[in-house]
Amino acid sequence: MARALLALYCCCLALLTGARGTRDVRRPVYGPGHGHRPGNRPGHGHRPGYGPGYGHGPATNWGAPAEVCKSRPLDLIFIIDSSRSVRPAEFEKVKVFLSDMVDSLEIGQDVTRVGLVNYASTVNIEFRLSAYHNKAQLKQAFSRIDPLSTGTMTGLAIKTAMEQAFTEGSGARPQSKNIGKVAIIVTDGRPQDKVEDVSAAARASGIEIYAVGVDRADMKSLRLMASQPLDDHVFYVETYGVIEKLTSKFRETLCGLDACALGHDCEHICVNSNASYYCKCRVGYVLNPDKKTCSQSNEEARSDVSEDACMCEAQIAFQKKVHHNIKEITSKHILSRYRRSHKWDLSLK
Repeated sequence: MARALLALYCCCLALLTGARGTRDVRRPVYGPGHGHRPGNRPGHGHRPGYGPGYGHGPATNWGAPAEVCKSRPLDLIFIIDSSRSVRPAEFEKVKVFLSDMVDSLEIGQDVTRVGLVNYASTVNIEFRLSAYHNKAQLKQAFSRIDPLSTGTMTGLAIKTAMEQAFTEGSGARPQSKNIGKVAIIVTDGRPQDKVEDVSAAARASGIEIYAVGVDRADMKSLRLMASQPLDDHVFYVETYGVIEKLTSKFRETLCGLDACALGHDCEHICVNSNASYYCKCRVGYVLNPDKKTCSQSNEEARSDVSEDACMCEAQIAFQKKVHHNIKEITSKHILSRYRRSHKWDLSLK
């Protein structure tokens, strides 16, 4: 009888489990090249400063394995000197350099966002971080930029970038996202205003500054502007004709590990972030308090309940019937044992 009860219980449990149904949820695949969706990078699932080495300070990662080496997601502002000393043909070379830089980065809303500040005696924000999220649009925007006029107000340009371009209103991501903020300054002259204090303030606010000097650029000023270590943040080229060669150097400098590819605990989508990653959910799901797993949104859940209402009622009725039958069988078994025991006692007397 005991065996029969156990068999009935196991059968009922299997039926109940099968009645509930299961939902197929893809788990992350671990290892290089897996675990995140290219579409989320930006949408990629990756990526601003993402991976170890992304922060507001130096982030060079010279030992990164090639298969997981990626440009870190950034909020990147180019600060470009377009004073009269930069001839039209030279300014076109700057545009080529900017386009080559964009080609070396992962561009998108969830990876690297790019803005540009153009300056001479005045400062103009040509476009903000929120303006463009693909390479083609950025290159078109570069092609439309015109040089300004005389003067080299580099300090004012840095101040403008810090106070107006690197703001959430302009498309910069909140500090909680831990996305690196990087400014790359390109100039061929000596600043006509002070740069030391404003550069220090920008660095203190979390902006990593790279200074690129061309031809007659003042090396002392470049070193006052740039972040530490200076050997990694100050560059010099003799002419604008070779500035595009710096692209490969920046590609190495902005390289970091792809944390998502190295393994993660996200149920749906992994997005790289400075030295780490965070999880996102697919459409129709919300992130649970553990920040890793996902649950259906209220709207989706209500839809499921509506569709499965009959199934729920059937399950409840079935459970009640099984419970009643088990209780009835158990009672009969106990009563039968009692009767046999009582009969044996009477025979002994």
